[in-house]
Amino acid sequence: MTAPTSDVAALAAALEGRPPGEILAAAAARHPGRIALACSFGAEDCLLVELVARHRLPVAIFTLDTGHLFPETYALWRALEARTGLAIRAAPGGPPAAAPGETPWETDADACCDARKVVPLRTALADLGAWVTGIRRDQTPERASARVLEWDARFGLEKVNPLAGWTSEQVWAELRREGVPVNPLHARGYPSIGCAPCTSPSRPGEDPRAGRWRGSAKKECGLHLTPRRPAS
Repeated sequence: MTAPTSDVAALAAALEGRPPGEILAAAAARHPGRIALACSFGAEDCLLVELVARHRLPVAIFTLDTGHLFPETYALWRALEARTGLAIRAAPGGPPAAAPGETPWETDADACCDARKVVPLRTALADLGAWVTGIRRDQTPERASARVLEWDARFGLEKVNPLAGWTSEQVWAELRREGVPVNPLHARGYPSIGCAPCTSPSRPGEDPRAGRWRGSAKKECGLHLTPRRPAS
């Protein structure tokens, strides 16, 4: 699909700085029946689920169920559904090919993430016009250029980042003000939570994602990577 670059850029500029609920509403109106939130149950996604419910937006919600989420994450999944009355659909992924006795996330973490997250995400997005994420610009250098609305060349649809311009402090202040449930692991030193085997607490002063794939240079599961442009 060809990217409507000028159209997306113009709307992104118009929506920059607007409240996240307003950005979500504009995206939902732009893609009626063809927009979904990919919920990973981080603090940002909990807030977005709350906004979808609060504004009664026609935005479907799914999560990439790798089969290796923390028990606390599965409990939060049920709590958010009970609070909002919204169904959060599972998009399961299968394990990567591995030799008997191998632990996939230790042998090849990228291949494991690809099989359990990227492949099922591609399937979940196949019939959509836009997907919603909870990424923020100050999370990682790779996310620093995120717009509130942008073209996702990797998956061939629009990507909506309503919280791109927000800080962690703003997200948490809104969650506390509204009493939105969050993962209790955050209070135990886990600012960023993924699969249980690949997530550890972050130490004081560390980057919030330092506990993801600790001991390696990997900091992204592959969902939000920008395709590299070929060298000229």
